[in-house]
Amino acid sequence: MIRCVRLFTGPDDQSHIEIGRLDLAPGRNDDLVSSAMSSSHVTAEETATGGTLAWHTAPVRQLVVTLAGTLVFTTRNGEEFTLAPGDVLLAEDTVGSGHQWRLVDDNPWRRIYIVLADGVEVPFLAE
Repeated sequence: MIRCVRLFTGPDDQSHIEIGRLDLAPGRNDDLVSSAMSSSHVTAEETATGGTLAWHTAPVRQLVVTLAGTLVFTTRNGEEFTLAPGDVLLAEDTVGSGHQWRLVDDNPWRRIYIVLADGVEVPFLAE
């Protein structure tokens, strides 16, 4: 199972969270695999230990794969979730009240951003 947290803007114009996973099915070599998702580009980024980012929205609809670091995200209405290495964030709150995050361990936040192509369906399954 690959844990995935969906961060989205609700009809109230507030950012909300939904905890779930990526849908995987049997694939080649007896591995589990998701459906294909088209992307426009991929980047890697690192934030130093102790980093934070104040209120903001996602710049684009994207997947964020955490490689190192543990973070706590908070929405303006007080919803919180933790991202750890191996977790995927589906960031869809490109408008509205936004979210903030802070690193909570002694590691830098190393991550890969996968900017999704327009209209691509992400195989997200809510818990």
